[in-house]
Amino acid sequence: LPTCTGIEVIPISNIVRIEAISNYSKLFFANAATATSGRKTLVVAKVLKWFEEMLAEKGFIRIHRSHLINLSCINSYNNNNQHKIILQNQEQIDISRRKRSSIIKRLAIMPAA
Repeated sequence: LPTCTGIEVIPISNIVRIEAISNYSKLFFANAATATSGRKTLVVAKVLKWFEEMLAEKGFIRIHRSHLINLSCINSYNNNNQHKIILQNQEQIDISRRKRSSIIKRLAIMPAA
């Protein structure tokens, strides 16, 4: 990943989710591992679409205009009028109305962990 100090190599499995912040993206990590220099987040000057294209085949799915999540980090799906994905770190992310049906189908065919 290109950063202001150079290029950082981060294992994809450490990324829990990516959030769009205008023309930047904020990456959230599973833990403060040595691969992430002890950080929980990292902001890079790339749009979310760039990450979506790069990580589509690596188990990431866009659930909202501003959120891309790692399918392997999903804990549960809450559909009681809230339609949220609950991640392993207990974060709750809203699913957009337009993407709900395709995401539910994708979650239904996921292998059980």
